[in-house]
Amino acid sequence: MRARLWIAGAALALIGASAAETPALWGEPSVDNGRCCATLGEVRAHIDRIDRAIIVAMAERGKYVAEAGRFKQDPAAVSDPARVEAIIVKARGLAQAEQLSPEVAEKTYRAMISAFEDFERAEWVKRRATKP
Repeated sequence: MRARLWIAGAALALIGASAAETPALWGEPSVDNGRCCATLGEVRAHIDRIDRAIIVAMAERGKYVAEAGRFKQDPAAVSDPARVEAIIVKARGLAQAEQLSPEVAEKTYRAMISAFEDFERAEWVKRRATKP
């Protein structure tokens, strides 16, 4: 798995190597009080760092999603539209407070919740099958 990730990272690096060092075509740096970013490569390095943190957080979320199944009567009980809407309202508010587009947060959360619902249903079936 690590080798596959390394190869994927190396391929991405080769594809964007020349573009990564090209200076911006317009505007001034606006992140970190104007200290970032002088090149596209620098921008991408920060995005890669953030992506790793997102995956770590999603992995933790996934553990709790799987755990939630223990409290559900059956796989159909996984979907809870009222809970989804409450999460979306919360995510939009948090996004706005952090100066992220609420629309981006909502679309991302809806996709993530849908994927985690599928995961939770599969985990429910898998875990329940192992119980007497």
